[in-house]
Amino acid sequence: MLKKLLKWPLLLAAAAAVCMAALLFVPKDNGKSYRVRVEKNQGISSVSHKLAKDDVVYSRHILLAAAYLMGVHDKLHAGTYRLPSKVSTWAVLQRLKGSRPDAVTVRIVEGMRFADMRRIINATDDIQHETRAWSDEELMRAVAPDAAEQNPEGQFFPDTYEIDAGSSDLQIYKTAYRIMQRQLKAAWDERQSGLPYRNPYELLIMASLIEKETGHAADRAHVAAVFVNRLAIGMRLQTDPTVIYGMGAAYKGRIRKADLRRDTPYNTYTRAGLTPTPIALPGKAALEAAAHPSDAKYLYFVSKMDGTGLSQFSHTLEEHNAAVRKYILKK
Repeated sequence: MLKKLLKWPLLLAAAAAVCMAALLFVPKDNGKSYRVRVEKNQGISSVSHKLAKDDVVYSRHILLAAAYLMGVHDKLHAGTYRLPSKVSTWAVLQRLKGSRPDAVTVRIVEGMRFADMRRIINATDDIQHETRAWSDEELMRAVAPDAAEQNPEGQFFPDTYEIDAGSSDLQIYKTAYRIMQRQLKAAWDERQSGLPYRNPYELLIMASLIEKETGHAADRAHVAAVFVNRLAIGMRLQTDPTVIYGMGAAYKGRIRKADLRRDTPYNTYTRAGLTPTPIALPGKAALEAAAHPSDAKYLYFVSKMDGTGLSQFSHTLEEHNAAVRKYILKK
């Protein structure tokens, strides 16, 4: 009787082991190949959730258990991995285990400076850093030797880029430049009439100012209107992000009154008109706002400082001062 009682747990354990082995080693036919992207510092838990959600593996829990047993749960390389149409959970782990991805993803965010873009690309693993030691001027000559404007700021489109592992980083720059020129041409060709831009580059400069002033969709066209209206009457733009850009490394997180008075080519408190170059990498929405400002006659705006990211817009200095008292000084 004791032998019979012991036999059943052993049989159940053996059956469970067989099931786990099948879930781990038997290939799953997904009908087509699959690409899984691993973000920087991403662990196996979130990757396994994505694989299970898309029904690529039989069991997320088996994948997780095997990953922890193999010690690869926190040793994933960022990038994109291609999985065949028929793949086992074990094969998925082997593919992710300390191997070079098939493609590398680089994310450039709207509002970044070109220097930020270079820093991110230079820190990206699994690509050839052909341009790392180049100056900005050398890089621009390699990307667009015939470009009318050789200052790289603002001329590369912020987006998520994917290139084959082992490819040159120059490929990212060329792609981002080409996309920005296409987006800029579209904005220029479709712009509303009567705008104070002499050429597409000035529209790009304006878009960069808008990008740095607001990330809120509801405000972009009004911010553009404020700047366009000021240019139309010869009023200085007086926007803090331009001062910060002109300060360069001297900016330590705050602007003092002395900084607003210190003249640089980018200080729109001391100089009229647009800045000599863009001050950031603007996205599509900022380009569209620069090309299509609202028809409001606003001349001022101030943050509402209420956590929404919205601004209060005013037609007159009197209205603006009242808004400053309400939202900034809280009086």
